[in-house]
Amino acid sequence: MKLLFANLFLVLHILAIPAMAQNSYELNKGWFGSPIEKVKDSGVKISQPGYSLKSWKPAVVPGTVLTTQLENKEIPDPFFGLNNEKIPDIFDTGNDFYTYWFVKDFTEQAKAGEQVYLHFRGVNYSFEVYLNGKKITQERPEGMFLRRSYNITEALQKNGSNRLAVIVFPPDVVGEANGGQGGDGRIAKNVAHQYVAGWDWIQPIRDRNTGIWDKVIIEKTGKVNLKNPHVITMVPGIRKPGESQNPALIRVSTELENATATAVTGTVSYTIAGKTVSKTVTVKANGTMEVDLPELNLENPKLWWPHGYGEAYLYPMDLKFVENGVVSDQETLQVGIREIKAETNAHTNSKQIFVNGQKIFIKGANWIVSDAMLRFTDARYDAEIRFHRDMNLNLIRIWGGALTERPEFYQACDQYGLLVMQDFWGSGDCNGRWLDPKKKDDQWVRRQYPDDHGLFLESAADQIKMIRNHASLAMWCGGNEITLPQDIMFPLRDSILPQLDGTRWFVDYSNSDDMSFNFLGGNGDGPYGIQPLDRFFSHRTWPFNSEIGSVGVGDAVSLKRFLPAENQVPPIYNPLTRKEKVDPVWAYHKYIGYEQHLQPYGKIADMEDFGRKAQLVNFDQYRSMMEGFTAHMWDWYTGMMIWKTQNPWTALRGQMYDYYLDPNACLYGLKSGSEPLHIFLNRADSTVMIANNSFEHAYDQMMVLTAYDMQGNATSLGQSFVEMGPTTVRPILSLSKAIKEKALKEGMFLSLRLLDLNKKVVSDNFYWLADGEGQYSGLSSMAPVKPVVETKLLAKGKVAVTLTNAKGNPVAFFNRLSIVNSDSKERLLPVFYEDNYVSLLPGESKTVVIEYPTTSSKRPVVALEGWNVSEQFIPIKD
Repeated sequence: MKLLFANLFLVLHILAIPAMAQNSYELNKGWFGSPIEKVKDSGVKISQPGYSLKSWKPAVVPGTVLTTQLENKEIPDPFFGLNNEKIPDIFDTGNDFYTYWFVKDFTEQAKAGEQVYLHFRGVNYSFEVYLNGKKITQERPEGMFLRRSYNITEALQKNGSNRLAVIVFPPDVVGEANGGQGGDGRIAKNVAHQYVAGWDWIQPIRDRNTGIWDKVIIEKTGKVNLKNPHVITMVPGIRKPGESQNPALIRVSTELENATATAVTGTVSYTIAGKTVSKTVTVKANGTMEVDLPELNLENPKLWWPHGYGEAYLYPMDLKFVENGVVSDQETLQVGIREIKAETNAHTNSKQIFVNGQKIFIKGANWIVSDAMLRFTDARYDAEIRFHRDMNLNLIRIWGGALTERPEFYQACDQYGLLVMQDFWGSGDCNGRWLDPKKKDDQWVRRQYPDDHGLFLESAADQIKMIRNHASLAMWCGGNEITLPQDIMFPLRDSILPQLDGTRWFVDYSNSDDMSFNFLGGNGDGPYGIQPLDRFFSHRTWPFNSEIGSVGVGDAVSLKRFLPAENQVPPIYNPLTRKEKVDPVWAYHKYIGYEQHLQPYGKIADMEDFGRKAQLVNFDQYRSMMEGFTAHMWDWYTGMMIWKTQNPWTALRGQMYDYYLDPNACLYGLKSGSEPLHIFLNRADSTVMIANNSFEHAYDQMMVLTAYDMQGNATSLGQSFVEMGPTTVRPILSLSKAIKEKALKEGMFLSLRLLDLNKKVVSDNFYWLADGEGQYSGLSSMAPVKPVVETKLLAKGKVAVTLTNAKGNPVAFFNRLSIVNSDSKERLLPVFYEDNYVSLLPGESKTVVIEYPTTSSKRPVVALEGWNVSEQFIPIKD
């Protein structure tokens, strides 16, 4: 190891980057770049302000070499069609081809008593830094995840005109993208992400994401720099949302760095909920110290709860260091007061999660990364996490072949109430769990990846400090489907995490027996493909399943965004071979098959027809998946995580919305199946069940069960008041006989509803059921319907759309709402729908609230189309 563990924490003192400092800003515009092959001069010369950049091109920072090349139109969009095949792969070109200089001119001066710091929040993989003709990095830093910080006060120009030059080198070992999971596996020799060499859901990223991929920050402080604050909240006992609360305990510590040659005495303090806690300290010259502030018992705190259980309340916390009445440095945090624990459920033999003393049934997602080329924005993070909130999920797992997610991701999860399980960087595929002929090295060698264990530990400790204050962070995980090497895992688990965090459960790998006893053998996760709906209810899988997935192709509008016209050909299923004939571009984008599951809806006519029928299957798959697990909560299961809910490129599998943030029916099927108080049909035995995932007893819920035929005629199947205890599920009655009789000829519709005492619908679940032959024969002969559509602008970018189906009509089935440009009729993205793919009963009205971006001065229009509803466009009225 290059770095001994004993020296780890000493080294980390110089690697801290602030969350939100008193006076800081990003260097995110005005960069220029050039490949090293075109630059013969040294960094000392390039970084001199007078050096000419005439032949250089604009560069994207934060970004990668590919994002800069794409910006300058030197490569085609790698996410479209087969364009990725036109881009040279680094394994073939050699590393110099993707080794780049990045240069930025900026204005900054240090006044008397000021210190100026240059922070890099992520560079892949190694780099050198030059400023104003001086080399700042004495050794070449390595590691994709390790933050770096440099005091540049003395290197700044007196006139304030500065030139920063950074040369970035790719990983030493880039691996061959040979079609395996992580290619030949050797990408894992680095402390970096692994998917860039290709996976079963993505093609290889040709530069392996070489570049200054995360933020570059200039920070100005006084003599003392406040960094790496640590906030711990303790909430003893069993709490309920909305109640007057017993006190919560808050513990705060922080590091203080004195960059001057004299000792500094001052006061470090924090303020939260109107309470201030302080401590006077002396920081030695050129020294760093950690300060523990006095504990605070906060009376009647507002607690942070996961989505579906209560408000995800966040307190602003201001921390500062003051010397002689002058603020030297200050940071602001958003603090969620909560306590998270994990205990083994003896009945299921799996972990169950408690928040503020209450057990939470985990309805989780697996997340790769927001964008495969690392083009992160606050707005995209917000949209994606909001989609997950809208699916009624309560946890997101960050997969180990990718990243430690960015603070902006965690800020969105804090806001929307999503718990997070954060993997460290390893996978069973690359790191040796299985024999794999695609891999360059054997399992014995791969089990010791990465090459530099000390760098891994150093990076892990730094990333823990970066995200540990977020309320949403609930669990740490050693790796994806495999433990880390023992001399990494044991120090991480037994020393680093207890010292730097100490409040969260560490699971050694994602499908470990510690998380979920895998009594069925195998890997403890899956299946990953499309399933018969009854299987989700009748087939028992692992009690805390970390990965289970299905299909996820978008509609034709989504597909046309990245499929060339000549490849807009749907897969065709052959019942004789039981295989689909798939276009090569679909296959390149990792299409996962619908197999025979579209056939009951009739022969596929074209891609539009394929996309339309795929949405019916999408909705049913994910609704039934979540309902199947919910049907057995606390009996078979304590939780599950869907593999996966999003794609960071234009893939054709496992996604609730596409790369362009356009939701498909998966999202709304999952939203339905995951709602906190939910009435549903057990697809294995046709039993009506009710689940209550709240902490409150649900009294006086009117259950209304109604069958509809294809002409819209209704038959009552029962109506009665029911009650449900908190965090429980139970069967109510069987509809097996009624469904068999009424669906026999051409199928049927089934409406299951719960209404409160004010007759307000609190759960609305609408099924379409096949005929006696397993076909949806009645759907093909449904009479057309034209619902009445009314719109009302509620606020800028927010509209209420009311749909009304007249009495005597058939059901207006499976209607997709969109917000589109009034001229081009192209969908605006992202748009957030209160509900979508809605069906209207005869004589029924439904109102859907929609929020959309207002980037144009011209008001968009609402688009509506359904199974038996022709497309129409409706103006948005005041």
